[in-house]
Amino acid sequence: MTTIDTPVTAVPGLRFRMYRGDADLSAMLRVYSAAHEADGLEEVTILEQFTLNYATLVNCDPERDVTLAEVEGEVVAYARVFWQDLVEGGRSYECFGFVHPAWRRRGIGGALVRHNEALLRRIAADHPDAGPRCFSSEGSDRDAGNVALMAREGYQAVRYFYDMVAPTLEGIRLPPMPEGVETRAVAREQYRAIWQAQAEAFRDHWGEAEWREADWRRFHADPDNADPSLWRVGWEGDRIAGVIVTTVPVEENERHQRRRVYVGGVSVRRPWRRRGLARALLARSLVAAREAGFTSASLGVDSDSPTGATDLYRSLGFEPERTFIAWRKPM
Repeated sequence: MTTIDTPVTAVPGLRFRMYRGDADLSAMLRVYSAAHEADGLEEVTILEQFTLNYATLVNCDPERDVTLAEVEGEVVAYARVFWQDLVEGGRSYECFGFVHPAWRRRGIGGALVRHNEALLRRIAADHPDAGPRCFSSEGSDRDAGNVALMAREGYQAVRYFYDMVAPTLEGIRLPPMPEGVETRAVAREQYRAIWQAQAEAFRDHWGEAEWREADWRRFHADPDNADPSLWRVGWEGDRIAGVIVTTVPVEENERHQRRRVYVGGVSVRRPWRRRGLARALLARSLVAAREAGFTSASLGVDSDSPTGATDLYRSLGFEPERTFIAWRKPM
């Protein structure tokens, strides 16, 4: 059992303990899913995906960095910390947690935040060369309790991100490809090169962390990436210019009775930007989805994307549906 500095007297029988391995994942997923549903988030995560995520953690030792809250043996909340070297410089010490809706507003979330920060300070003490440091977290703007908690604990909202939805794929036209760039069918042996091209392109995004080998293993093993038929990769000779990774959220579609695709990555490498490549590739991916019988699409975007991504997506029929807040606090 671990201790939390701030006692939670409003919950008799509450205790905190450390992570015990994969045996805890199903209970954690239950809390995670219930919290998302309460906040109006439609994402559906299956145990296979959840387990993969924990098998490929970066800069996180779950036996030390994951804390669970229990009441009479039932997991009612959990939290995890990790750290990231930022491309922009410095190091971000990340903390997040989820409280089951039935156990919210009782001080559990606040206790976990303060515990996370104390743990991260101990971890940071072994990082003397990290440069600028900050605590970071994120969450939906619909979770009023989390918004209030972050503000109360001294965090500031520093960036906003949208979940955008195109309610129909009708009317999308195919613009010409930039001269010298062509699309080709994606083969499994190209996955590594595609992932590396994405890692390079995303270095220009705000708050981007250095991509690690564990990130590659997760990408390669992700069951959502098993079928690349809706991906579109632009090639100029033997060089990848841009990548669209579009997948089918099968369980989410089944739960919500719809035919939607998820555009999980839109990236163009610097030498090929400002030539219409992102539009050409994304339109081709969405038209392929339409021809395969899908009727809508979703994606996530930085509301202040330096590449003008939000305007591009609006022009293809996407509109913001939900907003997420990135929170930071000086360490």
